[in-house]
Amino acid sequence: MEEGTGEIEEKSVGLGGGSDSRWVDGSEVDSESTPTWSLLEEDERSVGGERAGLRRRLKKKPKRVDSFDVEALGISDSHANHAKDLSVVGTLALAFQTLGVVYGDMGTSPLYVFSDVFSKVPIRSEVDVLGALSLVMYTIALLPFAKYVFIVLKANDNGEGGTFALYSLICRYAKVNLLPNQQRADEQISSFRLKLPTPELERALNIKEALERRSSLKTVLLLLVLMGTSMIIGDGILTPAMSVMSAVSGLQGEIPGFDTDAVVLVSVVILSALFSIQRFGTSKVGFVFAPVLALWFISLGSIGLYNIISHDITVLRAFNPAYIYFFFKRNSTKAWSALGGCVLCITGAEAMFADLGHFSVISIQIAFTFVVFPCLLLAYMGQAAFLMKHPDKVERVFYDSVPGILFWPVFVIATLAAMIASQAMISATFSCIKQSMALGCFPRLKIVHTSRKFMGQIYIPVINWFLMIMCIVVVASFRSTTDIANAYGIAEVGVMLVSTTLVTLVMLLIWQKNLFLALCFPAIFGTAELIYLSAVLTKIKEGGWLPLVFASFFLCIMYTWNYGSVLKYQSEIREKISMDFMLDLGSTLGTIRVPGIGLLYNELVQGIPSIFGQFLLSLPAIHSTIVFVCIKYVPVPVVPQEERFLFRRLCPKDYHMFRCIARYGYKDVRKEDHHAFEMLLVESIEKFLRKEAQDLALEISITDMELENELVRSRDSGNQSGDGELQIPLLSDTRNDEFGASTSEQAVPVLPSSVMSSDEDPSLEYELSALREAMDSGFTYLLAHGDVRAKKESWFIKKLFINYFYAFLRRNCRAGAANMSVPHMNIMRVGMTYMV
Repeated sequence: MEEGTGEIEEKSVGLGGGSDSRWVDGSEVDSESTPTWSLLEEDERSVGGERAGLRRRLKKKPKRVDSFDVEALGISDSHANHAKDLSVVGTLALAFQTLGVVYGDMGTSPLYVFSDVFSKVPIRSEVDVLGALSLVMYTIALLPFAKYVFIVLKANDNGEGGTFALYSLICRYAKVNLLPNQQRADEQISSFRLKLPTPELERALNIKEALERRSSLKTVLLLLVLMGTSMIIGDGILTPAMSVMSAVSGLQGEIPGFDTDAVVLVSVVILSALFSIQRFGTSKVGFVFAPVLALWFISLGSIGLYNIISHDITVLRAFNPAYIYFFFKRNSTKAWSALGGCVLCITGAEAMFADLGHFSVISIQIAFTFVVFPCLLLAYMGQAAFLMKHPDKVERVFYDSVPGILFWPVFVIATLAAMIASQAMISATFSCIKQSMALGCFPRLKIVHTSRKFMGQIYIPVINWFLMIMCIVVVASFRSTTDIANAYGIAEVGVMLVSTTLVTLVMLLIWQKNLFLALCFPAIFGTAELIYLSAVLTKIKEGGWLPLVFASFFLCIMYTWNYGSVLKYQSEIREKISMDFMLDLGSTLGTIRVPGIGLLYNELVQGIPSIFGQFLLSLPAIHSTIVFVCIKYVPVPVVPQEERFLFRRLCPKDYHMFRCIARYGYKDVRKEDHHAFEMLLVESIEKFLRKEAQDLALEISITDMELENELVRSRDSGNQSGDGELQIPLLSDTRNDEFGASTSEQAVPVLPSSVMSSDEDPSLEYELSALREAMDSGFTYLLAHGDVRAKKESWFIKKLFINYFYAFLRRNCRAGAANMSVPHMNIMRVGMTYMV
């Protein structure tokens, strides 16, 4: 059943009311509706056919200005992260804090890089040491320093970073999102931002239209994002295993009889303790992270400088990149294999971008440029100087290069740094999965917010115990950091390739950079990452298969959930109840209306869901006031609380039916007390009703004034029609009914004193009293227990995914009611089957 879009319309108003409300583009229309296009002024049309055609794509005139949706760009602009405009002291303090969160993983890489590199290439001359050192130094300089610090960090989504942040940024400029609850108001966001018809602009428009037109490109883009996210989740398994085991392995040469079994046992104990304390939250111990990592970086730099001076200062020759050539010339294919170990020196580089939301671009840049980068260079040069004199000690090069008197303090700091690095990656995994859930790409799971102050600190029990079990299995199975390193490299390079691809698309579509400059980015950095990928892929049989298995597993879960959710939403759109049918039922809805407010949760942002028909058939009576509540996630990080809810009337006034859309960003916390929500809901509906009455009175007043002006003009000009009748143009938004479209609040002039106030409007007072009576009778949450099944004529693969895989995920994920602290006695459910 389709919803009529003729006379019966819906009306919306922002929650906050007043002049601060944002009214944005577009009417609520069905997907088959044809938009009304508008050109610019006549003098601009004369520039030429091509230019005019381009400008037609730049401007779209909506049918009416009462959009129920919100332009994501408008939210992001109004919610720009001004808190990050800190003073110099504040920026330096923030840069200090980044050491404990962002750089833990990269900071612990000196524990295992050279031992892994020289497990593939034996040291036979100083060229091997200098070549490996030069390779490590320029890898850090090229990828983390040049790529992430100076380019990728700028491709943030209003201060948020990560794979999904890039995806949401692209989704705001082109309609490529396959997830449910998308509306036409999102389509033209990029066109509103584009200004002048330059060659870069035209190219960006062509890319935008190609992405929107071809569903295959949308699917490829989504799969790319999901693959990058799956790799990050794989990092959450491999990082704790690699970091902790590398730190503990230092005891092998220090304590007699401390063999591999002991390393595995101690690592398992530490990992179990690490994951067991996750439920307490990072805020309890977070204040010690930055000082510990700062002490760790100081130790790296100091010990490295000591080794350079004590053993061989000539390692400074490694700044000459020619040694990389000599290294490959001397070792051939073994050097190529050693690239898999070299890539470990940049593990955690993506954390600079993924954790951007907690800090600022300048703070991350300062910390890396002045602390992390020089300390890492000194650490690697110190180890290389030690190996120049002791090439036989490559297996424990880090701990053997530490002066004996400092071993135990350094070991304690290294173990703490490894745990902190693991903690940061675990927290990043939780955040990544939460973003995936918000954008409809992961089954709903229980999320525990461990801090009342920081909304980003969360704990997901199911994922936590899964990560712990997988970490223990990896450590117990591989029993060697070398084999884990082979798996680790593939996950790291995979994430980097995804970010390179997405940032290139951002350059072309959003930044509108010169084509040559935009293509230089993937040509330089993408080529380097592909070279590293080719090296680590040769180790698939030696442990490299592990991240591919993890990534495939999570990719299958995420895509299956997204695919099933999209089909279910499309089915709801097809089966929604038409407005004509609702009008035929009358205000009683064909049943008895009893006092009370019914909150019907559904996913539709327009139309009346078919599940409402099931309630009408199943219940002997229905509530006097019905509110259709839709939880909608928009592709922005955070939606301000004052802009979260929007309301609109459904059907005529005597039906007492409304729609409420609660809009959330992918970083928002959905943890609302149902009592507070109910009070806020009633208060918002009252504001809506008063605003509606004011708009109606104002519109009548404006119509009367325009009629009077037209009469004056007609007397002055005489009888223009020749038949003696007055010609009055029809107003496009004249109300013939009591319900209809409202005009933009920003365009509303001051209400004339002659207009009847809302307190004198009897219909308004009646509705307000009916609403208060319904509130006193209580709230009931009307929920659907839906079953999704593939149609009989569907392909076998579709039936397999929908009837078994997707159904299994729906049965074992949290239901919608679990996210609300609502007493069970206030919940009513009906079952429904969606055929997709």
